[in-house]
Amino acid sequence: MEDNASEPRLHAPQEVVELVERFESNRDAYRSNECNEAQVRLEFIDPFFKALGWDIDNEQGYAEAYKDVVHRQTD
Repeated sequence: MEDNASEPRLHAPQEVVELVERFESNRDAYRSNECNEAQVRLEFIDPFFKALGWDIDNEQGYAEAYKDVVHRQTD
């Protein structure tokens, strides 16, 4: 087995670290039926992708075909 101790480690943006910590500290509540898909998206998914540099809200004003994220209507 190879020793990977000399390989550089990747570091997550601070915003991602904070999201993970918040989820971990409230895991039971977030995994219960009390937390719905919309809440999870607003509190974790959108901020996660923003922290990684995605233009979630189309602040650049791109046309539909060029947006980072296309919001679709759900049933």
